[in-house]
Amino acid sequence: MSTTTADALPAPAPASAAGPAAPKRAGAGTRETIGFFTMVVGMFMAILDIQIVSSSISEIQAGLAASPDEISWVQTAYLIAEVVMIPLSGFLSRLLSTRILYAISAASFTLSSLACALAWNIESMIVFRALQGFLGGAMIPTVFAASFILFPPERRAGISVLIGLVATMAPTIGPTLGGYLTQAFSWHWLFLINIVPGVLVTTGVWFLVKFDRPNLELLKGFDFAGLALMALFLGSLEYVFEEGPRWDWFEDRSIFTFAVIGTIAGLGFFARVLSARNPIVDLRAFADRNFSLGCLYSLIIGVGLYGAVYIVPLFLARVRGLNSLQIGEIMFVTGVFQFISAPLAGALSRKLDLRLMLAIGLVAFGTGVYMMTWITADWSFWELFWPQAVRGVSLMLLFLPINTLALGTLPPDKIKNASGLYNLMRNLGGAFGLAGINTVMIDRAALHGSRIAEHVTLTNPQVQATVDNFSQMFTSAGLGNPDLAAVKMLDNMVLKQAQVLTFADCFLLMALLFYAGLLLMPLLRAPKPAGPGGGGGGH
Repeated sequence: MSTTTADALPAPAPASAAGPAAPKRAGAGTRETIGFFTMVVGMFMAILDIQIVSSSISEIQAGLAASPDEISWVQTAYLIAEVVMIPLSGFLSRLLSTRILYAISAASFTLSSLACALAWNIESMIVFRALQGFLGGAMIPTVFAASFILFPPERRAGISVLIGLVATMAPTIGPTLGGYLTQAFSWHWLFLINIVPGVLVTTGVWFLVKFDRPNLELLKGFDFAGLALMALFLGSLEYVFEEGPRWDWFEDRSIFTFAVIGTIAGLGFFARVLSARNPIVDLRAFADRNFSLGCLYSLIIGVGLYGAVYIVPLFLARVRGLNSLQIGEIMFVTGVFQFISAPLAGALSRKLDLRLMLAIGLVAFGTGVYMMTWITADWSFWELFWPQAVRGVSLMLLFLPINTLALGTLPPDKIKNASGLYNLMRNLGGAFGLAGINTVMIDRAALHGSRIAEHVTLTNPQVQATVDNFSQMFTSAGLGNPDLAAVKMLDNMVLKQAQVLTFADCFLLMALLFYAGLLLMPLLRAPKPAGPGGGGGGH
């Protein structure tokens, strides 16, 4: 993988400015390995909480007496706050050290989870969810960075399997676990479940993780302006994509306002980080071709990972009318096949060209969602089984190679910053994917509904016969106005079929996105083994 910096960009800052270079390591010892696994548990908690509330939104809404517009902020607040912290984590881990940053992040995530469980109204819940997302956001990229700093190349395949399982299974099983906790206990346990593991993770990391040191010199000339611009840019971007589909995009004044704010802040942010001596986020990693392409693939994976976890439960709730626990049981198929395929993916990553493995993963995921384009209103567990199985296997085939292709041979002093940017792209992919799905759902549902309605008229003998049958059924049931009830039932059938066709359109677009990702494969370079310092030599 190339690590050559473009001539047009400024030369990298010396070690004293960017923080001490990571030490040359022969490999992690037992203590560091246990500490790393403890960090992985914390990462699982942080990713899980993105989706754990998705299947229980209605119960939280009822418990907090919130309106439909207000309750959506339980998700949006977490995502906006997390997306601001993820790129900032690279700087903070160099400033404070991995141990201190992770322990603070895990402890504050645990406390904010407790606060969410104790929330007394929707306003307090939104504040606590924002704190939970922001304070816990550092755990995700820090684990990615630590895996490449701690472990030599020959051990990274197994470590990548573990991280891949966590990063892809957590959002997949989130709705399942959330539905079970809500049905068996109450929605409060969506957050209370974090308390015990949170305390154990905080304690374990504090005592076991000691492989780098703080560099408080970074506080000199701290780029507060860059931090403010980044927060405004990413926060506004996330808000626009989260809320835009529901409010008809720029027709809504608040969406338009935040779009303008985000654009201005984004221009200021990029100008700042490219000119500041010690920028809050170092974008020089994007000069590496493989890292840039890896981030683009991370964005595509984010669209598929979070998009599929969102749209399948939506179909099962709206069309099939299933409850959160039933939806979770169906969604669990993907997680099972991810787990089963992990050893296979790990073995393939040692034997196959990683670019070929990534291509197989793209085709497999695209095929898994393309199989969903045949969906009907009657699909349930067994009809959804194989599409979900194929998708579950493909996620591991995607995640393992792209991690190594994007991060595997970057120099150690670039890993922490690059990991934040890499993980940010996956989250932004999720935001783009959900915004696209919601926009397609609104536009295509109206289109399909009008097209079906053109053919379903009472002048059609078959339609009239169906209405007459419904009317007779309602007459037998003793309804006061059987003819009106029959027409309403027909309208509901039209609406349901329009929704099914719309879901099929969303799956088709998702499949095409993954197939299109194959066009970039020739631009990827095969990674070379890391040098003795843990970095990589490019070509």
